[in-house]
Amino acid sequence: MPLTAPPLSLYVHIPWCVRKCPYCDFNSHAVRDGLPQEAYVDALLDDLDRDLADFGAAAAGRPLISVFFGGGTPSLFAPAAIGRILDGVAARLAIAPDAEITLETNPGTVEHGRFDGYRAAGVNRISFGVQSFDDAMLERLGRIHSAGEAEQAIAQARAAGIDNFNIDLMYALPQQDLAGALADVERSIALAPPHLSHYQLTLEPNTLFAARPPPLPDGDAAWDMQERCQQRLAEAGYAQYEVSAYARPGRQAAHNLNYWRFGDYLGIGAGAHGKLTDATAGTIRRRAKQRTPRAYLAHAGSARRIAEDVTIGAADLPFEYAMNALRLIDGVPAAAFAERTGLPDAAIAAPLAAAQRRGWLDQAPGLLRASDDGQRFLNDLIALFLPEDRHA
Repeated sequence: MPLTAPPLSLYVHIPWCVRKCPYCDFNSHAVRDGLPQEAYVDALLDDLDRDLADFGAAAAGRPLISVFFGGGTPSLFAPAAIGRILDGVAARLAIAPDAEITLETNPGTVEHGRFDGYRAAGVNRISFGVQSFDDAMLERLGRIHSAGEAEQAIAQARAAGIDNFNIDLMYALPQQDLAGALADVERSIALAPPHLSHYQLTLEPNTLFAARPPPLPDGDAAWDMQERCQQRLAEAGYAQYEVSAYARPGRQAAHNLNYWRFGDYLGIGAGAHGKLTDATAGTIRRRAKQRTPRAYLAHAGSARRIAEDVTIGAADLPFEYAMNALRLIDGVPAAAFAERTGLPDAAIAAPLAAAQRRGWLDQAPGLLRASDDGQRFLNDLIALFLPEDRHA
């Protein structure tokens, strides 16, 4: 089946933060010698120019449905710098009139009144990295803000006219019990965010917590927290639409939905990843940039800014697709697999049959959707779609 070009988004990575959190395995780097804002914005726009030239007709004429500034802590960059990036993007690509433009922020790095500037620059959605409303827990997590500062930052965003925002919240934190996890959810609900991300703290390799693990709740306790918090969020009107994402009706994150539906996205900045479909050539490419800010800036303006550039092979596409689509609680249309990968349905017939035998897929006609058991064993379900030579 011919490929269909899906919606297009843009991811902008700003890799600096005030301090690296002990649990964080993201591509983020503590600020040590000041922020090279002007040089980095120059590099970002040049990066975009070169990507557009490389991808040619595959990217031309496609409006951006979303722009996401991730990090790190993008709010370390001044509103003028964010505005310069967005103006530069708009000069190179059409931005849909209703495009979602999100800025991640750490409540401890936002100066009073700055949200007015971000809104004027074009930002219309904020994602707050709150993680917990327990000050003692925040200290254990190495966060630089307090619960009060988080609430104040949200109030400031609202006062600036940005009413579309997300609260990032974690559970199964060091020494946390069920009451503590529910208390964090209650504090979040009281702030009435349109969107809430709720995910379990895990010990990732190459982090301080992995080297020196804190006392975490066991698996059963973490599962209880997840179930009870899900129940409370549902009671408060937040529908779970992805493994860790909850939203009021109509307030799902457009940018993340595009990822999970196997949409396309350009990625600019240190360590940024992109995926682009060339419907004419029948190919899907992934591209990643140099990971460290130093290497990225050193190679700005040259092909060496690219760390990886590959065409996804037909054997890998089923896994790549399933890894995203099966995270969605409501699933995706069964026909979307062929449209987004260019492969026939036969390419996933074997893993679908294996998943159905295990009871991990719903039997809804015309829909690819994990069952309740499939959601619980999601990693095992997705692994069924790996190429044969990579099965354990």
